[in-house]
Amino acid sequence: MGATDAALRALARALAGRVVVDLATRGVGLRGGRLGRLRTRPLTEPGTDLDVDASLDALAEARAARRPPALDELAGRRFDRPSAGLCLLVDRSGSMAGERLAGAAVAAASVALRAPADHSIVAFGEKAIVVKAQTELRSPEAVVDDLLALRGHGTTDLAQALHTARVQLARSGATRRVVVLLSDCRATAGADPDAELAALDEVVVVAPAGDADDARLLATRAGATLGTYRGPSSLVAVLSELLGG
Repeated sequence: MGATDAALRALARALAGRVVVDLATRGVGLRGGRLGRLRTRPLTEPGTDLDVDASLDALAEARAARRPPALDELAGRRFDRPSAGLCLLVDRSGSMAGERLAGAAVAAASVALRAPADHSIVAFGEKAIVVKAQTELRSPEAVVDDLLALRGHGTTDLAQALHTARVQLARSGATRRVVVLLSDCRATAGADPDAELAALDEVVVVAPAGDADDARLLATRAGATLGTYRGPSSLVAVLSELLGG
C-alpha cells in the first residue's frame, strides 16, 4: 500500500503538524555542534562579554591616565554558533513504501522548522526528485503534501541521491552543511555511493528499526551518525536526538 492511503495520509499530516507546532513553540534550531567557536570581538558588539585577558593593555593605559576605559578600547568574547544548512534525502524505493514513506512527512516538517531559511528535500529511488530546493521558499505543509503524493517503487540509486544533496548544499552559505539520509541504505542501482559520501561535510543516517544493517555499514564507512526509528511518530524523538532539541 502506498503513502497515498487516506488513513496514512491523515496520520502523517497530523504528526507533521504536531512537529511544526511543537518546534515553532520551542524555537528549536539545529545544534551548532563541533563547529561553534569562541571568538574575540569588540565589546561594543551585542552579545559579548568582557575578555579580561585581551583587554589588559587597555585597562592598564586607562588606569595610568586615571580615567575609566572607553568601551571601544576593550575586547569582548562571544560564542558564535555556525549557520546550518540541511538536505533531507527521502528514500521512496519499493522497500521504503507505506508507513515508512509517511514517516518522511514528519522528517520534512522537522527539517523545515530546524533550518527554515536553508534546507532542501530530495526524494529518491531510481531517480532523485528535488521536492524543495535549497533556496526555494515553500511551506512545510506544501512539501508534506508533495511527499505524501509519492508512492514507494523501483530501485535505489543512493549515489545519485547523495550527489543531488551535494549540489543542493553547494548553494548554501552555511558553515555547517548536513545531509539527513532517511533510508534503509540498500543501494540496488547506480554507482558505488562511497565517493559521494566522502565529498559531503556531514551525514546523519536515519533507518527503520529492524532493517538497519545496510545503514549501519554505510554510516560506519562514512563516519556518519546513525539513528533508528519505529513508525512515523518515533521520528520526532529520533531527529530531536540527532539534530538537537
